[in-house]
Amino acid sequence: MESKGILAIHTGNGKGKTTAALGLAFRALGHGQKVAIVQFIKGRKSTGENKLADQFPQLLEFHVTGRGFTWNSADPSQDIARAREAWELAQSIITEGTVNLLVLDELTYLVKYKMVAEEEILQALEKRPPHMHVVITGRDASERLIANADLVTEMKDIKHPYRQGISAQQGFDY
Repeated sequence: MESKGILAIHTGNGKGKTTAALGLAFRALGHGQKVAIVQFIKGRKSTGENKLADQFPQLLEFHVTGRGFTWNSADPSQDIARAREAWELAQSIITEGTVNLLVLDELTYLVKYKMVAEEEILQALEKRPPHMHVVITGRDASERLIANADLVTEMKDIKHPYRQGISAQQGFDY
């Protein structure tokens, strides 16, 4: 059997896409592998996963680059500029090739909202080093991203606590 870096996508309307990607990051760290996480949309830096990243400075890069939910933004041009900067960071991580796992959290929104050209993203992913696994998360993964992936998982929303009036919980949701 062939051994190569896997391109995985966690998509769908259900909760758990980022959580599943963080589980893969945790697994890689357990094997002493280097991991980089770039969060394109999320803007909260006080999450449990971000705090945990500080405990692995030699193995884990954690970049929170967004300003929150850009689809509600009062200044989309600022969101696009941030997305472009974050994508440039992700491209440099791919080019450097020093990590075993790269998580591109909520990258699908950059394609959906045309913040970064899909072709540019696909070309960078195609040029990644053979040992590098990449996980892309976010709703509405495009057909081209899906076609280029080795693994695609769709999270389906069946029941959600928010609809029952239960707010996000520290340690579970962030």
